[in-house]
Amino acid sequence: MAENLTRELRQLKQAIVEVGSLAEDSLAKAVRALATRDERLAREVIYADREIDRREVAVEEDCLKILALYQPVALDLRFVVAVIKINNDVERIGDLAASIARRVVYLARVIEAPIPADFRHMASLVQNMVKHSLDALVNASVDLAQQVRADDDRVDSLHAQISEQINALIAEHPEQMECFIKLNAISRHLERLADMAACIAEEVIYMVEGAIVRHRAGA
Repeated sequence: MAENLTRELRQLKQAIVEVGSLAEDSLAKAVRALATRDERLAREVIYADREIDRREVAVEEDCLKILALYQPVALDLRFVVAVIKINNDVERIGDLAASIARRVVYLARVIEAPIPADFRHMASLVQNMVKHSLDALVNASVDLAQQVRADDDRVDSLHAQISEQINALIAEHPEQMECFIKLNAISRHLERLADMAACIAEEVIYMVEGAIVRHRAGA
């Protein structure tokens, strides 16, 4: 029984890592598509969201099967509970990457509007947060998870700066208002992606230490 549980947990870890990698790849492609106005690449991201959704369902079913068959306790139980929540966050990362990609499809077809300078920095920081949150899961690293949580505040600040820059650009180029509205939506999505990474990091802390740190700044 113990050997079977160990095997199932190992396979579950591999499954969540794989779906996380797919979501991370979709985000990277969405950001690259935005920078290059690449409609083809953006459509790849939109299409890939179906596979992320499919795998998210499969991982959830695996978690429920383990809970029903093996009734894990202590660290094993915390791991399964954390994976259930992380799985949902990863699926949301895929959804948000696809939402960014859909806006890139629009932007690729209209006259090019200037992108605020902070966009590149914000996108890079968010990508690192997503990567580090998944690395924290793989390595059961509380230190890495705490770094992800700290970076979330930096993304919030960048989002506020970008919103101000976009408002100024709308006043300067009112004929391109729709483009800037799309860019502002992308900035909001990036901010939400950072939130998802922070949620994953919090679940890693729960998994390793058994401590619930949601809503606790600096915890």
